[in-house]
Amino acid sequence: MSNILIIDDEKSIRKTLSEILSYEGYKIEEAGDGDEGLKRFGEKNYDVVLCDIKMPKIDGIEFLDKAREINPDVPIIMISGHGTIETAVEAVKKGAYDYISKPPDLNRLLITIRNAMDKTDLVTEAKVLRRKVSKVEDIIGESPLIRKIIDTIDKVAPTDARVMVMGENGVGKELVARWIHEKSHRSKNPLIEVNCAAIPQELIESELFGHEKGSFTSAVKQRIGKFEQAHGGTLFLDEIGDMSLNAQAKVLRALQEGKITRVGGDKDISVDVRVIAATNKNLLHEVDEKKFRLDLYHRLSVIIINVPSLNDRKEDIPLLVDKFLMDICAENGIAKKSIELKAMEALQENKWTGNIRELRNVVERLVILSGKSITLEDIHSYVLPR
Repeated sequence: MSNILIIDDEKSIRKTLSEILSYEGYKIEEAGDGDEGLKRFGEKNYDVVLCDIKMPKIDGIEFLDKAREINPDVPIIMISGHGTIETAVEAVKKGAYDYISKPPDLNRLLITIRNAMDKTDLVTEAKVLRRKVSKVEDIIGESPLIRKIIDTIDKVAPTDARVMVMGENGVGKELVARWIHEKSHRSKNPLIEVNCAAIPQELIESELFGHEKGSFTSAVKQRIGKFEQAHGGTLFLDEIGDMSLNAQAKVLRALQEGKITRVGGDKDISVDVRVIAATNKNLLHEVDEKKFRLDLYHRLSVIIINVPSLNDRKEDIPLLVDKFLMDICAENGIAKKSIELKAMEALQENKWTGNIRELRNVVERLVILSGKSITLEDIHSYVLPR
């Protein structure tokens, strides 16, 4: 059921509108002046607001200005019996969805409300879609470690130098790779991602280099591998420390010669690919353990970018939390929630074993379970172990 807030200092108008709209199936709340209306608007999410212009304390235009600062996506329909063309134009310029004079025409009012709700649905859907299709999320942070990474990306991206991105799980290694590709001359061509840890060892070669039809039992048709798919672009090999030694040898050849051979094939295929690798392992230790090729390590690590853990850049947590609050609230179609200072300090003091990925999950949990503002009590209830 859709929620509508009616703000009008005339009780008879509020009662009439409330009865009509309740009969149409809407859930109605009332406020007798702009001050009360603004308080209600800040405490709860409404689908539409009907607001009088001439009111005591806070008039309709002032309410409109302040309400749009709280949540600009809620349609506000202005209603006035003292209306002029100038007033209507001013209200619409300031962001009002529409302007209706008193006494309102019932049919026009109902149509306007329905259209306003349709617009709200479209705005929410558009935000979700924009998030899904947006190329790259921003790298959030102002700490020296993050500023150094951004500076390194700016220097490395225009070249074809291979990059090794190192760091714990959840720190954002994939984001670094995406920005290197985005700022490179290859950005118009594909960025192909391969999670080496998620592919069985017996299939990794087929995944990377492709295979010919009939090359093994389940090869019922030819397959184009990731190297060929990334031709002219960038290949991101995530968790490369989990790649088999046999596959490592073929990757090394591809980097040395710029050629690959499909599994079951005998034809050399030239590929022009920039490789960015990432790992959460100490590859030199893996070399000592005979689990990773030293020559491949040197081929891949022309530039090494170490992404810090969240515990090493806790000064960035307020910026990250603010970004996550904005994104998660938008995805769920609710007004952005605030967070108290003590609650933010508690998040900064917490030990983050899952890094940024864990922080985002925690913020989503707090958005779902907390009230309008996230408090220290919410942190103790939903984040910190008892």
